[in-house]
Amino acid sequence: MRFQAIFPFLLVLVSFSVRSQADCLLGVGITESDSLVDIFQMNDFQKKQLVNLAAELQYRNEILNVRLENIYNRHPQNTVEELNELALKYRGVMDSMELIQSMIDKRVLSLLNAKQYQLYLDLCHEASRSPFVITPKVYTDSIAEKQN
Repeated sequence: MRFQAIFPFLLVLVSFSVRSQADCLLGVGITESDSLVDIFQMNDFQKKQLVNLAAELQYRNEILNVRLENIYNRHPQNTVEELNELALKYRGVMDSMELIQSMIDKRVLSLLNAKQYQLYLDLCHEASRSPFVITPKVYTDSIAEKQN
């Protein structure tokens, strides 16, 4: 009987981890910003935006973590129905976290120039992940001057 109560919760966790493997995430806020800066050789503007977006992600996730904690602490967990309801609420918040991570990653990707974005595509291909499709940005400092 106890296994039946835990099964829906485990199913939610497994489905979340399997589904999230398909996207090629940068992992802003998870991966060290310095690593992303080095890998993609970001300019000063991109670095500043990366720091701001990582802070935004952290702030949004803190709010969602408090929500998760409140759900766990306040929701009854005595019956299978209550555990199923808890799992659904938990999944809703975890889905929100996943969407926010994707949104922030896409915003960082939108800062990349064509060469940086091509590197991202190559890395995603090597990892057998599906890349996010964005339009690379054109920076004046990344355009080579014509030599006569």
